[in-house]
Amino acid sequence: MKIPNGQQIIEQFEKWSPKYLAMEGDPIGLHVGTLNKKVERVLVTLDVNEEVVDEAIEKKAGLIIAHHPPIFRPMKTLQTDFPQGKLMEKLIKNDIAVYAAHTNLDVAQGGVNDLLADALGLNDTDVLVTTYEAELVKIAVFVPESHEEQVRKAFGDAGAGAIGDYDHCSYTLSGTGRFRPTDSADPFIGQAGKLETTNESKIEVVVRKAYKERVIRAMIAAHPYEEPAFDVFTLENKELPMGLGRIGYLQHEMNLQEFADYVKQRLDVPFVRIVGKEDAVIKKVAVLGGDGNKYIQQAKRAGADVYVTGDLYFHVAQDAEAIGLSVIDPGHHVEKVMIQGVVNHMAQHSQNWQCEFLPSEVNTEPFHIR
Repeated sequence: MKIPNGQQIIEQFEKWSPKYLAMEGDPIGLHVGTLNKKVERVLVTLDVNEEVVDEAIEKKAGLIIAHHPPIFRPMKTLQTDFPQGKLMEKLIKNDIAVYAAHTNLDVAQGGVNDLLADALGLNDTDVLVTTYEAELVKIAVFVPESHEEQVRKAFGDAGAGAIGDYDHCSYTLSGTGRFRPTDSADPFIGQAGKLETTNESKIEVVVRKAYKERVIRAMIAAHPYEEPAFDVFTLENKELPMGLGRIGYLQHEMNLQEFADYVKQRLDVPFVRIVGKEDAVIKKVAVLGGDGNKYIQQAKRAGADVYVTGDLYFHVAQDAEAIGLSVIDPGHHVEKVMIQGVVNHMAQHSQNWQCEFLPSEVNTEPFHIR
């Protein structure tokens, strides 16, 4: 097995949680250091504080993948006798890179909001707030039958052929290819100046438009021909909508007080704040990790009996009460569910690498109760 560099790790990560899914202005991506180095250990964390950096040093991690960007607002100075400057200094001195995946990881399929919905045991889930609908293209390429499996694999590995819960999807037609190499050609099949006929396959795959260039490069690299013949078609149909939050159904209905206890247990939090009548019947649940104050109307319109989100403002709680929407606030820190989620995903998709993905064991929850 080979040791990957940081760029390869992030390229793999962004196949799952691409940057284009992030909300406008969200400061995602590489925050500190370089990805142009070999990385044998990656620490996954919700937040980056000094204790987390010390943990990364102890575990010899060369890269931290965090959910919350450590530089959320532009820094005007970098003074090492202040907390943020001291943190940056320690990272740089120990050659630890920091990469942040924030709202793109919230939106991604299998990301933060799906992990929260799964933790709550929700069924028949859907997106709560649509923020992105991927434009699709179809790529069709002609390849000799001897190399069709090689090209199909290259397509799938580059992200083509993903349809819902399926990947590496393609369609193949057999036919006859005809061409005549010119004197300046270096043909894989045939001779210069002579018309050639060969059995070929036409492979068709559906691709997110954002992946188009990457997929074409992978196809050309796997194709035996000097000049592969391929077509790209823009499709009218869109991919399933993606966005913030999820809404789904509990397996069994319960009242609001029972559901509050259920949320505490399933999301591993010591307390929750509750808006609504304790005997309200709960069956349909909306959940949105982090600060979801601005989306109470969407949760209500979607038919939610209760909305689970963090950082609830006083007046937003009153507004929710006025429109008859129960709310459970388990705090912002429940997004810690992403730590093991990212570790599991990256470990599954990097089995040919000599690289460990380690969950941070540091509790970054700033609040305590008495």
